Amino acid sequence: MTTIEQALDDLTQLKADAALGGGQERVEAQHARGKMTARERIATLVDPGTFEEIDALAADWDDEDGERFYGDAVVTGWGKIDGRTACVFAQDFTVYGGSLGEVVGMKIAKLMDVALKSGVPIVGLNDSGGARIQEGVSSLGGYGEIFFRNVQASGVIPQISVILGPCAGGAVYSPALTDFIFMVEKTSQMFLTGPDVILSVTGEQTTVEELGGAASHVSKSGVAHFAFKDEQECLEEVRRLLSYLPQNNMDDAPYQDTGDPIDRRLDDIMTIVPGASDKQYDVRDVIERLVDNGELMEVHEYFAPNIVCGLGRIGGAPVGIVANQPLYLGGVLDIDSSRKAARFVRFCDSFNIPIVTLVDVPGFLPGVSQEYGGIIAHGAKLVYAYAAATVPKVTVILRKAFGGAYDAMGSKHLGADVNYAWPTAAIAVMAGSQAVNIVSRREIASAADPDAERKRLIEEYAQRLEHPYIAAAKGYIDDVIDPRDTRLKIAHALEMLRTKSVQVPGKKHGNIPL
Repeated sequence: MTTIEQALDDLTQLKADAALGGGQERVEAQHARGKMTARERIATLVDPGTFEEIDALAADWDDEDGERFYGDAVVTGWGKIDGRTACVFAQDFTVYGGSLGEVVGMKIAKLMDVALKSGVPIVGLNDSGGARIQEGVSSLGGYGEIFFRNVQASGVIPQISVILGPCAGGAVYSPALTDFIFMVEKTSQMFLTGPDVILSVTGEQTTVEELGGAASHVSKSGVAHFAFKDEQECLEEVRRLLSYLPQNNMDDAPYQDTGDPIDRRLDDIMTIVPGASDKQYDVRDVIERLVDNGELMEVHEYFAPNIVCGLGRIGGAPVGIVANQPLYLGGVLDIDSSRKAARFVRFCDSFNIPIVTLVDVPGFLPGVSQEYGGIIAHGAKLVYAYAAATVPKVTVILRKAFGGAYDAMGSKHLGADVNYAWPTAAIAVMAGSQAVNIVSRREIASAADPDAERKRLIEEYAQRLEHPYIAAAKGYIDDVIDPRDTRLKIAHALEMLRTKSVQVPGKKHGNIPL
């Protein structure tokens, strides 16, 4: 008969064996690749000594012939991140290459249920060779169970995916359903079909890194939101992101005393933004002066750089920033920038994060490729996102807002709560240089000096229409402000809007133009 002491000794040994994953040799192979083990990653992510593992002894008891690994190829549990609870799973590449079989799928799905019921974020650390082929449909069923829970949790709890190795085939759809994807340079790969399959089917030659590496996904596909040079930095930035986010959709975003007074004037702001609407500047320089201590966590930094999206704080409270970037394509809205901003606005609205919009936009990008690519539908995503958002929305027109892009960028007409403009702002259907070519074409052509006449008409158009005062007279702009007071005005507006309440029509859900 086993005594309690013997049973405890056996349990201790069992858990020690489970903690080694696939064994010391495979752990060393993981380190040789420059990668942490699953448990080392969790220890880096969560506060020291706070991780509570569950299902450490889960195993496939029906497999009589194979080697039994307790815990299988994933570590699951919860811990504290900056003192707040989060659920975490980490795929273990040392066990069957981190492949997903029935036990792994059950463990991840079970943890997602725990996170959803508890109202806490879930972070998935992905490092897997994909579906466990030997288990057939059971593996596919495991992925389906995870996908279903990703959708049920969407907009309820923050979901963060961290790609720390391969993530291929159907496995990629779980990260794609989450809110943010982090990758590590030279280590992470995501693709639906690998280079060999592509070569055999299409004849195209590529490499794993070109096809699905971090650089490709943060700049070309836009699938990933962040990329960092190593796992340590990547996991630290996951912690940073969570510091801006609420635990769930019923919580407020976490306040921090940043020590930056809301009445700080932006004394040098007018030297940053040129008066001429065709001159470039970096809108990040404006954002850094607006937010507390100049700290912005930019999202999708290298994708669609003609718009900037990110998280910062104003008066200690998190805000989402959306800003046209005149440094790239003049800040024009195109397909990629529209869907980038729309996705970010939807996320902020899901988790009670106010949206601050900085407008300097010449319009939507014209062109055959844009029209054929569906700019109408993609631009409509941005319109839909702003119109549907019920969080506090404050918009500032810095320099210009022309055409349909004026409407799309957080205008009063789409439900923005407070709209400001700088006195140099131009709000019109189009710029004068374009407008006179349409409305005064004959007058210019018949003039003795067409160039001089065109210049005169452009100046007349600017004085008559390219200013904020017509919009202010109609109530589309709530105030024309001194640029140096922009931070204070936004802070006061957000303070007033803290108790904002909106009644939306009863419906199952809207039909966003996907």
